[in-house]
Amino acid sequence: MFDRKEGFQKAIELLRAGGAIGILSDQHAGDQGLWVPFFGKLASTSPLPALLAKRTGAALVGVAVYTNGRARWRMVVTEPLETNRESVELLTTQATEMIAQQIRRAPEDWFWVHNRWKTPRPNFLLARYKRGVYLPPDLSPGDLKSFRILIRASNWLGDSVMSVPAVRAIKRGRPDAHITIAAPAKIASIWKLIPEVDEIVALPDKSLLSATRLIRQQPHLDVAILFPNSMRAAVEAWLSGIPRRVGYRGHSRSWLLNQIIRESRERGPLEQQVNHYLRIAQECGAAVREDDAPVRRDPVQEFTRPLSQLRIGLCHGSEYGPAKRWLPERFAEAAAAIAAQSSAQWVLFGTKSDAAAGAAIAATLGNKCLNRIGQTTLEQLIDELRACHALLTNDTGTMHLAALLGVPVVAIFGSTEPRLTAPLGNGHVILRHQVECSPCFLRECPIDFRCMKAVSVQEVIDAVLSILPGSAS
Repeated sequence: MFDRKEGFQKAIELLRAGGAIGILSDQHAGDQGLWVPFFGKLASTSPLPALLAKRTGAALVGVAVYTNGRARWRMVVTEPLETNRESVELLTTQATEMIAQQIRRAPEDWFWVHNRWKTPRPNFLLARYKRGVYLPPDLSPGDLKSFRILIRASNWLGDSVMSVPAVRAIKRGRPDAHITIAAPAKIASIWKLIPEVDEIVALPDKSLLSATRLIRQQPHLDVAILFPNSMRAAVEAWLSGIPRRVGYRGHSRSWLLNQIIRESRERGPLEQQVNHYLRIAQECGAAVREDDAPVRRDPVQEFTRPLSQLRIGLCHGSEYGPAKRWLPERFAEAAAAIAAQSSAQWVLFGTKSDAAAGAAIAATLGNKCLNRIGQTTLEQLIDELRACHALLTNDTGTMHLAALLGVPVVAIFGSTEPRLTAPLGNGHVILRHQVECSPCFLRECPIDFRCMKAVSVQEVIDAVLSILPGSAS
């Protein structure tokens, strides 16, 4: 018997002298294991047999003991695996498959029957594991049994877009990841734009029990990752019986979670909201790449926008409140000046609550305007934004959606902070005048609206013209 705490030198010397060593190969080797398929599902497997065989040149064989009858057993030794030309990773995979075949042959003789597929804590995403994941050449990720992750998405359109890099990192965290997004029905369709999402559950707005019922109807879920900090999101996951529930503490809900994400303790400049979600992915074991950074501009796909039909979107409202809205009459003045200098057609976007101000803007622009305020579903908004060459907007969900679609944005900020919620990607223009009371994050300005009034019409005209196709910049 060799004690692993004393190292493997004695074992190596015995093998080099022609001896034999028996190893009960573990498929739950924790952080030191290599993740390989075991009965089609990834398991952390000890590479020790393969490592010793490669180090010493010893033959690597499988040995099984089968019951023949009462007090009678038969030992079966396989042909040795080819160790000279194969990697440790492939040998570990082959040895694991050999064990699976032995178990299939006589499962009643399987000696070690604990759960081999425990969800690691905290790094159930495997991207940063020391030995990583190995799939043999004849096996694709689609052949694996899925590790099913429910991501409870944000309730807001803009926040949902800012969480997309985290969803991408989570999906990339392990090859068997199956991503189900649970999102409010009114914005659920945005997730159809994200190829990393495998399934979408559209949640009703008000009924907690209906939402829970929809989640419970999904095939077995291994993990729930909660992007919102709300108590309701945690209750949904808890009532759905999902064994691992991950999220920030938020709203005294830590008792409903069993993997809590630590808030950043670093004091420094404000960070983009996207990093709030990326931190969740990192704490679960994902490797965040450079192209997940806030400066990423990676449209879902390229869209052809004929220059002969120049279209500019305009979103003058904001669901959060009037403190985020530039003056409607200034929007109208800027849009009219741009229309006079180009062949652009303006397309107005917004909700029904924006209709009155939108009608005034449309009246100013006349036949150079298409008023779509209050007339589009989210799917229709996506289609119409795709046809735009640029978008002029306040800090809105539509701003973030346009950035996701690869549409250049001119965004006017007042009460909110661009360092937190600027549109993702390059090629956008942020207009904001720092005043002594900004950012206040209030819904309504209690004083003189100086942050928005400081943004001039000419600044907006110049910014929009600078991002249109064919501009000098």
